[in-house]
Amino acid sequence: RMAGNQSELADPPKDGISAMQFAPGHNLLLVSSWSAEVRMYDVLMNSKKIQYSHKAAVLDCCWGADQTRCFSAGVDRTVKTFDFGSSTDMFLGEHEKPVKSVCWHKDLSSLVSGGWDKIMKVWDLRAGKSTHAVHLPDKIFTMAACANRIVVGTANRHVCVYDVRNLSEPEQQRESSLKFQTRCIRCYPDDKGYALSSIEGRVAMEYFDTSAAVQAKKYAFKCHRAQDERGVDTVYPVNALAFHPHYGTFATGGCDGKVIMWDGENKKRLQAPWSYPTSVAALAFSPTGAMLAVASSYTFEEGDREAPPTQIYCRAVSDTEVRPRPKTAAP
Repeated sequence: RMAGNQSELADPPKDGISAMQFAPGHNLLLVSSWSAEVRMYDVLMNSKKIQYSHKAAVLDCCWGADQTRCFSAGVDRTVKTFDFGSSTDMFLGEHEKPVKSVCWHKDLSSLVSGGWDKIMKVWDLRAGKSTHAVHLPDKIFTMAACANRIVVGTANRHVCVYDVRNLSEPEQQRESSLKFQTRCIRCYPDDKGYALSSIEGRVAMEYFDTSAAVQAKKYAFKCHRAQDERGVDTVYPVNALAFHPHYGTFATGGCDGKVIMWDGENKKRLQAPWSYPTSVAALAFSPTGAMLAVASSYTFEEGDREAPPTQIYCRAVSDTEVRPRPKTAAP
């Protein structure tokens, strides 16, 4: 148990957590892990409701249109869907190499998967097959869906923005503003752009609109760094990004075991970092934004070593912790 404003979920996965997501409109948390399983928790009841397995580590999971169906994929190269109504999992299809990322696209009413085979696939649930196979410049590391777009981050710092109405070629092909490997991409709740984090303690704030005026607003900032007495910086990967659903402020989670809330619009840190026992592997806001799920789970950035056990903390966030703080106008 932790302080009054947060609790630990009972029966967490035994191995590292790869992803977490709350169901649309519900306090049901989906969790995928390296222990080759997907679990679903009711966080208010603090109970595990259901779990199903893959043949190897599960690298990502997401909900479908509502809380009745989810999707998962991973090292076994398969994409699966689970129907909570009938409590059955079904093989949807596969990639030629491990599948790193899955996301549900509302506009397409389809699942999108991205693999280390450099292919993004769109899946038709009713037909049980893939309708598009899109070739990317490199291995897919992270994907995010918003409005009519899908943003894909690959190895070698490529960022491809697709308009789902025309998947034959990217609407924009960019290079990451950050010099190091991309770890996570998440879209702004207003669909105007995305945040991108790297393995080198930085986050870039990006916009879709290519006009000079809008592009002038983009910036990057340092975070998840520690300085010793000699002034030497230790720089940590930023594993996770999660936007508050209403305010558009966001949390970052790093290998330093810290979670930090940011106001991207006003370029401010909202409060002192929250500390966890080991690396923060994943973050998820509940649909109301009243709760932040934090996966404290060693991510092997220092190789195989003793590490605290995997835990999921559900943190109640107060309005003051997540509300934007506009700059006060000069008198």
